[in-house]
Amino acid sequence: MNALRIHDLNQLDALAHRLASLVPSAQRDGRDDLRENFKIVLRDTLGALGLVSRTEFELQRVQLALTRDRLDALEAQLGQWRRSAVRETGRL
Repeated sequence: MNALRIHDLNQLDALAHRLASLVPSAQRDGRDDLRENFKIVLRDTLGALGLVSRTEFELQRVQLALTRDRLDALEAQLGQWRRSAVRETGRL
């Protein structure tokens, strides 16, 4: 799964632009190249760390909560079946 999406790349581009703007005016000739290098390094580093956007994190959190609810329901149903089996047969 590619953790970085288009929206995130736009944010990385903005951050790379801000970093490049910090370059002293005497070295502005290479600013565009530096900005692209910043963007590549940021994208690769953040991608290697497996970071995701806040939106992706929230979506996964909701999915995990739904999965947990379903698991709890299935465990409760299994418990009922086991109790029923014990009552009917006298053993599990």
